[in-house]
Amino acid sequence: MAFDPHREDYQRLGLRFARSLDSDDPRDAAVAFATFGRRFAQNRDSLPQSDADRAFHLVADATTLIDYKLPFANDEEAETLISRARTLLGEAISLDERCHDAVRMQVAATTASFEGYYDFLRQGAEEVKASCEERGAEAAKDSAPERAQLAASIAMAPYLRWMAMLAEKAVICGRNREALRYANELLELDPADPADVRFTAALAYAKLEDDQGLDAFERRLVPTVHSHSSGNAWSSLARASLAYRRRDFFGARKQLRIMVASYPHAAVALARQRELPDGVFSRLCVPPYSEDEIIIAASEGTVLFQEGRDALGRGSFGSWVMLESLALATKEQLVEMSDLVETAATLVGKDQFNPSGTPGPGNRGQSGGPETPGGAS
Repeated sequence: MAFDPHREDYQRLGLRFARSLDSDDPRDAAVAFATFGRRFAQNRDSLPQSDADRAFHLVADATTLIDYKLPFANDEEAETLISRARTLLGEAISLDERCHDAVRMQVAATTASFEGYYDFLRQGAEEVKASCEERGAEAAKDSAPERAQLAASIAMAPYLRWMAMLAEKAVICGRNREALRYANELLELDPADPADVRFTAALAYAKLEDDQGLDAFERRLVPTVHSHSSGNAWSSLARASLAYRRRDFFGARKQLRIMVASYPHAAVALARQRELPDGVFSRLCVPPYSEDEIIIAASEGTVLFQEGRDALGRGSFGSWVMLESLALATKEQLVEMSDLVETAATLVGKDQFNPSGTPGPGNRGQSGGPETPGGAS
């Protein structure tokens, strides 16, 4: 899922190393290339690379610090990580002023508002596209035919990330139609959707209350690892939200059950609804259908959860999802979420809340509307 900067770093240097062997005897080239993985891991500086390659390596290291270590750091550690990441990004830009990932990540760290960051991304999109297309044409021209497609893909990746981030921020800023326009542009450029912009689009369709639009959009998608019968968490959250707004609580519960069946510990993630920092390089790269993925989807689903008013300050849909997820949780998970169980019992009344999964008050026959969330049925 999403972009792995270290994998891309490996691919960039692998392509350049392969180019450097083109004039060698094929047998000698094969022997030399067999050493690439070891040299990349143990002595990277011994490999041929451009300033742009070196800059991207610094971006990959900064991404590890910002997106994967900083969220779990204490205050003292956080200051060190932030300082080191800023230094790396500054060095990347000094090596390659067209290192668009570094520029974007640096601006993200210094822009106070979502609107300000959104405007920066929107205003710079055409320039970044032109720059990446130019580099893509150069890379393809300098590569053997079998490597040209990968070279062009790597060259365009910064633009895909730029536009995917623009679509994400558009949803956060309430510009959902613009988010869909950006998503469709990305899918036209690369139908394989390496940026997973389809996830962002699903949230935008839910915000627009456009069931038919979401159906049509997903029918047009090229199959990916997320294309089996259970769909993906973003689509299920969007469809649950749409059904909830129609007061189709059976349909909304069906989507929650799909997620609980498809993702480990989904009931916990959906009940907790932890809001995490967004990935700065791109949406965090985690395995499909993993616990991490459902946690990220639930975090991005905050734009749906927090609509409307409720007693818990979660939003009416968020509170409903919490209650329904508790009803779908295992006994072990309920012990883990004892604080939420107590909150839910206070919200709906102890005599009406029975999350044990057995028939009883709060488990059967309640519609669970926006103002009075009910138990799962």
